[in-house]
Formats: sequence, structure tokens, C-alpha cells
Amino acid sequence: METSRRDRARRPKLPAAVPAVLLWALGALVLGTVIGLAADPSRLAGTTGYVFATGLLLAVGLYGSTYGIDLADLRRDLRGVVAAVTLGVVLKAGIVSGVMVWAFDRPEYLILGIVVAQIDPLSVAALGRDGHMSQRARSLLTAWASFDDPMTVLLTLYVAGYAYTAAGHPGAPSVVGGGARGYALGLAFNALLLAGALVLWWAGGRLWPARARKESADGELDGPRRPVTPLGALLVVAMLVLAAANMLMLAVAVAGLFLRARAFARPLARAVTSAFVLATVLLGLFAAQGVSLGPGVLLGASAFGAQAVVAVLLMPLFVRGLSRRDRILLGIGQQNGLTAVLLALTLERDFPKTVGIVAPAVVTVSLLHYGAQIAFGCWSRHRSRRNRQPSGGQQRLPRHPAADDGRAGEAPTATDGLRSSA
Repeated sequence: METSRRDRARRPKLPAAVPAVLLWALGALVLGTVIGLAADPSRLAGTTGYVFATGLLLAVGLYGSTYGIDLADLRRDLRGVVAAVTLGVVLKAGIVSGVMVWAFDRPEYLILGIVVAQIDPLSVAALGRDGHMSQRARSLLTAWASFDDPMTVLLTLYVAGYAYTAAGHPGAPSVVGGGARGYALGLAFNALLLAGALVLWWAGGRLWPARARKESADGELDGPRRPVTPLGALLVVAMLVLAAANMLMLAVAVAGLFLRARAFARPLARAVTSAFVLATVLLGLFAAQGVSLGPGVLLGASAFGAQAVVAVLLMPLFVRGLSRRDRILLGIGQQNGLTAVLLALTLERDFPKTVGIVAPAVVTVSLLHYGAQIAFGCWSRHRSRRNRQPSGGQQRLPRHPAADDGRAGEAPTATDGLRSSA
């Protein structure tokens, strides 16, 4: 029995930077690709059911992402969050778009920088449990991922029209049909949904108070610190459904900061993981329809590099006191996923083959992200061992005979007596 335990302990484990859910995601990507090769998903993309399903996956990811933000860290680094979701998104989109237009001399590739400029909140929520990153840096990254979408939409309204005209197409693209008025109307609906959810959350707690905790026999308090009523759980589910049906994601992101309960933690973690796996299946569906590998790989590498530039050059100006470790991890924190695919599908009608470029870019970003995390983890462990080596290593060094001459101040030992008598 003892030997079997030792054998199990010696078995190689996955690096800490690679969560187990990543293996499920890889399997889901293969499954989606196989299904996409057997059936054309292009008809599915425009249906009401598809739009609702993808919206629900994104809503679950947004709520799960902001649910895990530490509010104290968010208040302390609010300037940094605002800078990241405004200046950071614009700078990243400019870098990526510049690289793509310079490399391929196609003005319509300007929109590709917008597609990958945001960080996917579903990926961050499902895979962002990195033990190397501090809670403060993790809260900063999740807030960055959760609130950069409005700026991405705003950029789309302006850049898509210019790229469409520069590519030689007459008129205006359909993606900007609503224009600034549609954008303002969407913000108003988000505000209404958020206000309604907050009022009902408060009123539900008054009308149906949560059951008080009872003291167990061993003296410990029984039950969660912040109990939740069934009304609270139903409210969150209804909010996610309404947001998915009307694509009101900003309301969901803000609600995750306030509609919180201890009982939500475990089911929400499972829901986020399931949503991430299903979103990866959708990515495989469209990747199977044909990809532009060269532009996709360059797009993904540019997005990953742009994140490093923003984290190293911009964030230290607004966020003070981050360790070098956290700055590095924020620099390699770019993740793309469902939000990039959804935005690419929106632009596909006006800019054909956008999905075929974005799909390999998402995979490229994921490989670079986890490759960099594995490399950072190995470097960190090597550095820790090197720092501990002098104290532990000197005790294992054999004593040289010539060193005995310098032991005048030490008490004689049994070994010294044997040596002198000889």
C-alpha cells in the first residue's frame, strides 16, 4: 500500500500553468472541427437560437469574471482599469491593425485589430486561476477583460466604415447601421437592466430574508457567510437570459460586482467551465470551414505582443506598486475566445473571410499564452531553487584536508584524536 502511494506521488503532473480544463477545451476544439467538416454551420450562425446560445455563453462568462473581482483591489486600481479599457484597447487595436495592413497591404484588415483587441472574459474566468499571479493583479486582469467590450464596439462603429470605404466598397457596412444612436440606445437598455436587477436584488432580500446561520455542536457557524434566497438565484438566472436575448452584456458585467452570494461560487465555476468548453466547440465549427493560416498566426502573435506592450509601457503609469512578477504575467495575459469569434461573425457579412483569419488567431494566442506561462513557471521554480542552493549546498560539500589547518578555534572531535594518534 505504501509503495503504491509513493508511485502515485512520483507520477508526472501537468504544469501549474496548464489547467485541466484546457485538455477538455482541446478535445472540444477537435470535436467541433469534426462536426464542422461534416456539416456546414453557416446556416446556423444567423438563427435566433444560435444568437441566444452564444449570448448566454458570453453572459455566463462575464458574470463569472466580474464575480471573482476583489472590490478593494478594483477601487484601488480604478485608474488603471479605466486606462486599460480605453487607452489600452485603442493602443492594442492600433498596433495589431498596423502590423496586419503593413504585412498584407489590405486596408480592410484594419478591422482585425479591433476583433482581437479585447480580452475574452470567458477564457479569463475559466482559465485565469493562475497561482503565480497575486489577487490584485488577477482582479485587474479580470476587470480589464470584462469592461473592454464597450470600447471595442465603439471602435467598430468608426473603423469599420473607414475600412469598408478604403477597400473600395460603395456605401456603408451593415455593422454600423445603428451608428452612434444605436450605441447610445444600447447603453440605455443596459442601464435599465442593471437598475432593475439591483432593485430586485435589494427588494428580494427585504421581502424574503435569508435564513440566519445556526451554531453547530462544535461551535462553528453552519452555512455560508452570505446566504442567498431562492429569489436571488432566480433573479441572476433571469438577468442572464434577458441579457443573452438582447445582448446587454455591460449590465451583466457590472451586476457581477454587486449581485454576489457565497452559494453561487461552486455552481458558477462549473457553469463557466461548461460555457468555455461549449464555446470552443463553436470555434471548431467555423475553423473547419477553412482558415487563412498565415494571416491568422500573424494576427494572434500581434495581439499577444500588443498586450505585452500595453502592460509594460502603459499600465505602470496608472497602477503603482505592482511587482515585476505581476507585470510580466499581465504582459502575457492576452486571451481571445468567444467574444472575438462573435465579433468576427458580425463583421463577416461586410468583410468576408474574417472568421477564417480570427479562428487560427485565437488558437495562436492560446498557445502563446500557455507556452509563456509554462516558461515563466519553469523560470520561477529554477530561480527559487538557485536562491535556496547556497545554504543547502554548502552542507553537502566534502571537507578538504587542507581546511583542517584553519580550525584552531574549534573544539577537538573524536576524528581529530584518531588522526593525531596515527
